[in-house]
Amino acid sequence: MFRHLPRAARSTVVGSVSVRATARGRYFTSSAASSRHRTSLVVGAAAAAGIAITYKTFFIPSIKADEGTDKYPGTKQPSGQKLISFEEVQKHTKHDDCWVIIDGNVYDVTDFLEQHPGGAEIILANAGKDATKIFKPLHPPDALDTLEPSQHLGPVDPLSMPEPTEEEPTEEDLRIEEARKKLPPVDSMLLVNDFEDWAEQVLSGTAWNYYKSAADREFTAAENQDAFQRYYFRPRILRDATNGSINTEFVGMKTALPVFISPAAMAKLGHPLGEVNLTKGAGKCGIVQGISINASCSLDEIMSAREQNQQVMFQIYLNKDRKASEALLKKVTELGASAIIFTVDTPWRSKRTRDVRAKTAVAPPPSSDGQQKSKAPLGVSQAISGYQDTNLTWKDIEFIRKNTNLPIIVKGIQSMEDAELCVQHGVQGIILSNHGGRQCDFAPAPIDLLYEMRINKPELFDKIDVMMDGGVRSGADVVKALALGAKAVGLGRSFLYANGTHGEDGVVRLCEILAEEITNTMRNIGANNISDLKPELVGPAGPWVYGNAPPWGGKNKA
Repeated sequence: MFRHLPRAARSTVVGSVSVRATARGRYFTSSAASSRHRTSLVVGAAAAAGIAITYKTFFIPSIKADEGTDKYPGTKQPSGQKLISFEEVQKHTKHDDCWVIIDGNVYDVTDFLEQHPGGAEIILANAGKDATKIFKPLHPPDALDTLEPSQHLGPVDPLSMPEPTEEEPTEEDLRIEEARKKLPPVDSMLLVNDFEDWAEQVLSGTAWNYYKSAADREFTAAENQDAFQRYYFRPRILRDATNGSINTEFVGMKTALPVFISPAAMAKLGHPLGEVNLTKGAGKCGIVQGISINASCSLDEIMSAREQNQQVMFQIYLNKDRKASEALLKKVTELGASAIIFTVDTPWRSKRTRDVRAKTAVAPPPSSDGQQKSKAPLGVSQAISGYQDTNLTWKDIEFIRKNTNLPIIVKGIQSMEDAELCVQHGVQGIILSNHGGRQCDFAPAPIDLLYEMRINKPELFDKIDVMMDGGVRSGADVVKALALGAKAVGLGRSFLYANGTHGEDGVVRLCEILAEEITNTMRNIGANNISDLKPELVGPAGPWVYGNAPPWGGKNKA
């Protein structure tokens, strides 16, 4: 059963960190002088984070070993280790000779510039400098393992480093600080949308635009939510509502409520603990988390944050280098994931308009003057997805099956025909989804496709576990989907918003809101348990007559 946690027992992650630091955006900005430049740094850091944690074997530079660092000015210690002077580091700021300092160590990233999905400019903007502040908040501890040993040039001489200077807060820093002062306590959040409303105010522009962004004119993103208003309940009365449960199971995974966290990337854009907050919150509430392959925390960090026997699913995009995918599948299997989510609704790039605008509004870094503009994709979304293969076919299901014994869930089904093909290919589950409207504008709303399947292909629900995500903003939305045949319902953005406003506490509070609304809705329509939810309890808005009547709506008489 869903655990309603005592308020005092909740994590106080947000409260334990400097509120001023949160407000000023130190978790995801640098010491750049302007807000526009800060946004550039965030986008670049987010792009690098996605690469680093996705596949360590992807985009590995091929720098050749040379005479070492002895040729560079600096201090040689008695141990034989050479400390490189900051003055020397400052000389390497060009496209064909680029160094950066991270955590007191110097790295040569010259050969990596053109391979960087976020573009060379963001690296060049920080060439010859200490880039630790923009690197660490969005990278897992093992991010630098992607570099060759020859690129680790050695430690910088700490005595040669300039004294840190106090930076002036930018307009965005001040905006966020004021908004954080007004942010209500987590228990004041009463609706799922409350988190979204406040996230828009307290998150950085980069974080908000990445989370909120959708394809082109964003019709599908809006329709995903609006479509739920086309379905109303037909409550049944005089049924004892005293006892009941919202516990359920999907694809062999037990859950305290019929909701899961859809894979959603870059949680650290909203909070310094990132996906770890989602994992801990899911564990406290007894729900299943879908881990994004583009998470901003390492897989080891996320898996280590689980409670005992906590179940998680791992989302995979297949890499152009299939050997990298093989290694990753084996790793997540060994680490104890319960299922693989094969995301298939991103076969090609999309223009996620808000995200793109957020980056194009940024002034070009001064170090890239006179150089050709990078052809790298714009925005965080595209910057973190450069490794993804566009050559995907039905044969790839068998490829995944050969490399893991975990159940396979295909996410991104947008037609009944493909749902049938998934059954034929022996997968254990499907998620009806259009990627939150982030890929193809005017793709169908998942709740509409679910209704379409219930009407035209009801037998599919007996052959495969059907889930859905997209547009869910209340417990009533969840119940509508369950009554039409979904085993569970996913939310992605809402959990990112809750994490961004209140951290782990926000994740737990969001689950509480959903649990309350699901229970209330079920009892008030005559369903005490998940198994009591049937299609007869929901259908099109308006009178069930003539063409508006579902098959279970009785005779079509006015």
